[in-house]
Amino acid sequence: MPVGVIVERRAIDNPWQDFSWRPVGVIPGAGQPAGDGWTVLESGDGWTRFHAATLPLELYARETEGYRVNLSNEPPHVYVVLRPDDEGEAEVAPFLVTACPFEAEGYDQSGDEIVQGVPMPAEMIGWIRDFVDRHHRDIPFKKRKNRPHDPRKGGAWAGGRPGP
Repeated sequence: MPVGVIVERRAIDNPWQDFSWRPVGVIPGAGQPAGDGWTVLESGDGWTRFHAATLPLELYARETEGYRVNLSNEPPHVYVVLRPDDEGEAEVAPFLVTACPFEAEGYDQSGDEIVQGVPMPAEMIGWIRDFVDRHHRDIPFKKRKNRPHDPRKGGAWAGGRPGP
């Protein structure tokens, strides 16, 4: 599903940067922004909201557990990942939209990207819920059994000392 990404630029009082950037919404089924750049949607005193890009929201059967967790939240979110963009007019560029909080968390841990959840529109909730209903399978957790170390089989600590 194509999803338009709405990004807000807000003026800040900071000696090292003029603006803060954050995703604030999504537009399900959006086309590409007009022209080559970002399309201004609305603006106010010190802030402007742009339709920055349209990205595909792809769903995968192996991630249905994450979608289920997201749908259980009130409200569910679409997670938007913005990456730094030194070449463009804006300081950031939309990189990814996902409905899986676990995938979003992976990008958030890198520290380079801006990752934020925005409220999920109602039509997307139904679409994702239908996907989960069709594709989700519970996978039972299997705990690994520890096996005692056998020095005769070798390994890094064979003979009681570190390997080569």
